[in-house]
Amino acid sequence: MTVATVGVHIVDILTRPVERIPEGQDTVLVDQIRLTAAGAAAGTAVDLVKLGNDVVTMGAVGDDELGDFLLAVLAKRGVDASRLVRRAGEQTAASILPIRPDGGRPSFHVPGANLGVTLADLDVEALRGARAVHLGGVDVTFGLGDPAFFALLDELRAGGSIVTMDLLSEMPDLLGMARAFLPHVDYVLPNASQALLMTGLGGDDSGANGVSGDGGGTGDGGDVAEAALALLADGPRGVLVTLGGDGSLVATADGVEHLPALKVEVSDTTGCGDAYCAGFITGLLHGRDVLEAARWGTAAAARVATGLGSDAGITDLDSTLALLT
Repeated sequence: MTVATVGVHIVDILTRPVERIPEGQDTVLVDQIRLTAAGAAAGTAVDLVKLGNDVVTMGAVGDDELGDFLLAVLAKRGVDASRLVRRAGEQTAASILPIRPDGGRPSFHVPGANLGVTLADLDVEALRGARAVHLGGVDVTFGLGDPAFFALLDELRAGGSIVTMDLLSEMPDLLGMARAFLPHVDYVLPNASQALLMTGLGGDDSGANGVSGDGGGTGDGGDVAEAALALLADGPRGVLVTLGGDGSLVATADGVEHLPALKVEVSDTTGCGDAYCAGFITGLLHGRDVLEAARWGTAAAARVATGLGSDAGITDLDSTLALLT
């Protein structure tokens, strides 16, 4: 396999546009309702396949109907989901997202089986065979914060694999624990709020993607850059902080660069951060440098923002990169 994604798998139930939650038992007609495979491992896996990669995904789902759906849709999208563990008696993680007309996405979420993922659930040999390993949501799959898993990540990197890491929550305690992964990964891709919370430099209302729309500012850009450099000092080769409509910051040993977002008609920002990760990883696997790979991520995020759900917008690599020309 080219890429292995490890971590959070979620079923998203999305509807748009939603301007209000109806009172009592009233009904509001909407334009669209969709179910998708989402989460920082599953959503990224789907986008990686669309961008031309062979992908295996690992983590845990329940033995319920939502789990059945998630496995089926991952298979339909071309992701190898055969290593996903099914937990008897547990619920598959799921979110209900009423999407606002401006693309904003409040949510109702149950974490389900994701919370119990440990190293024992992973296929170590498959990880050793991957050119890149993406950790999606280690702040909530906190059972992976295990010295044995850290040693495995070090082994993978020593063998030439690229290890990337994305986050899911904005809970300071969980993000603080996730910081322990940084010496063992090559690139970490938080949004601005997560970067600030991980470093104790505060929080803001930034979005989690590289798309130009109405939601998400940078807050104090200097603080975000400071947070990125603080995370870089923990050991990764690069820190890429997504800033919603303001693009992203890329921090490496060469300094901090700002990449602007691409202007698109935003329908829904769900999954844009996952798409950014997928585009970035694909760029690295194609031999691009960090800044150019980040531009690939920006293009992938912009594509996803034009549709409903984390798997919308992206069809293939060529049409995605066409946004950059």
